Amino acid sequence: MNDTPSNPSVKLHPSWMAVVGDIFDTPALKNLRAFLADQKAQGKVVYPRSDQIFNALNTTPFEAVRVVILGQDPYHGPGQAHGLSFSVPDEVPLPPSLANIYRELERDLGIPPSRSGNLTPWAQQGVLLLNSVLTVEQGQAASHQGKGWEVFTDRLIHELNTHRTGLVFLLWGSYAQAKGKFIDTARHCVLTSPHPSPLSAHRGFLGNGHFSKANAYLQANGQPPIDWNLAHFLVKTA
Repeated sequence: MNDTPSNPSVKLHPSWMAVVGDIFDTPALKNLRAFLADQKAQGKVVYPRSDQIFNALNTTPFEAVRVVILGQDPYHGPGQAHGLSFSVPDEVPLPPSLANIYRELERDLGIPPSRSGNLTPWAQQGVLLLNSVLTVEQGQAASHQGKGWEVFTDRLIHELNTHRTGLVFLLWGSYAQAKGKFIDTARHCVLTSPHPSPLSAHRGFLGNGHFSKANAYLQANGQPPIDWNLAHFLVKTA
């Protein structure tokens, strides 16, 4: 884990550090830091790599957030996690949940599925791709839950809820919905549905229309829509 605000190893965008920086000196985060150091000392492989743990926050500054997509914890397979919920780097095969996200995107907005699972262009437009837990042990799903990350990400959501208005929260699945239970629906748009996992997508994720609904809300509040079409951001070659 990148360390506390008093330690120069912290690589957290200044806009986020200004609103949550004090939390790094709390017992919960100190315990989390000790846990992660112990994992490293034991030779365990932890994803994502340390310089990508705060990728969601560093790609989408606090004032730039317009949409929040809340995931649970990082992918635990080699090469998959890079600090953005549901996203994988270029050339990595699409995980099943992301494939279903693309299916709904095509059904909702007619956007063909991208061959790349890299959602960085969404994050650069103000879509905060936030996992509740920011690290995981290789091959061990949910292995870092209950170690302190939830305290940190609860604080992030609280600050967005309190100090921003007109955000769209996409809460897919019971875990995300429980984490977002305190979001003020008078200040923000909260859209809920089952999770895009193959185990639950057919129960209401597919058909939820969240991408078009998010854009409709943004535009109704004087903001430009998100361009969800990743093909528009591919590097053009001659």
